[in-house]
Amino acid sequence: MTAQGSALKAPGATLAAIRHQEPLVHNITNFVAMDLAANALLAIGASPLMAHAREEVAEVVALAAALTLNIGTFSPAWVAAAELAAGEARRLGKPWVLDPVGVGATAFRRDNGRRLSALGPTVVRGNASEIRALAGLAGQGIGSAGKGVDASDSVESAAEAADVLARRLDCVVAVTGEVDRVTDGRRIATVANGHAMMTRVTALGCSLTAVTGACLAVQPDAFLATVHALALVGVAGEQAAGQATGPGSLRVAYLDRLYGLSPEELDLAARIEEAVA
Repeated sequence: MTAQGSALKAPGATLAAIRHQEPLVHNITNFVAMDLAANALLAIGASPLMAHAREEVAEVVALAAALTLNIGTFSPAWVAAAELAAGEARRLGKPWVLDPVGVGATAFRRDNGRRLSALGPTVVRGNASEIRALAGLAGQGIGSAGKGVDASDSVESAAEAADVLARRLDCVVAVTGEVDRVTDGRRIATVANGHAMMTRVTALGCSLTAVTGACLAVQPDAFLATVHALALVGVAGEQAAGQATGPGSLRVAYLDRLYGLSPEELDLAARIEEAVA
């Protein structure tokens, strides 16, 4: 195995770094996701900050180690704040994640996705329908209407869109689904952790975006950071599902497993594979 491949399959090192460094992650996220995203960050050892007032976001970005933007319940004021925050992160050289929730569903979301994706995200994280729709907005001739904020496309169907989008935006693109796929336009990896019950708990995907921000804060290779975030959330989710009797207990168990997972246990449980570009 190459050194790159060895690092790829060692998400425990990134988890250990988060717990050691306790990075501050600034999240401009949606009302539905705030609680779970903040608690997921606390559970893995990071420090969450939820701030979306235009008057303070530039200062908060300067304090934080990473930024995440989730367009799920944006209003025009939040869009302005998100654009300001993304521009400041770019100016300061800080990593940021775009989560284009339901980007193909309405004209307002399409416009938000188009404008924010033009500001140089480090990572774009979405389901297959969202990635296909965002690629279409980027002028790639690939699109999907999706189904609200849920995916109606398979991860495989979004592979070409993800590769093209990664090259077009010069970023990492993660397509989440039954088997997650990550690409930076050159490298590709898959992560096969997770459980079907996770789709029954709202905002678990949004918490993944927050966790990705924490991983970016401690791992300078955005491709590795994104793969490790997917593995961490996937392993925690599948282990939680083994203890849960339904979505309510899964949510609680998910946070407990994020908190309780050791780096060594994560490495053993992660199902990460390099793929051929």
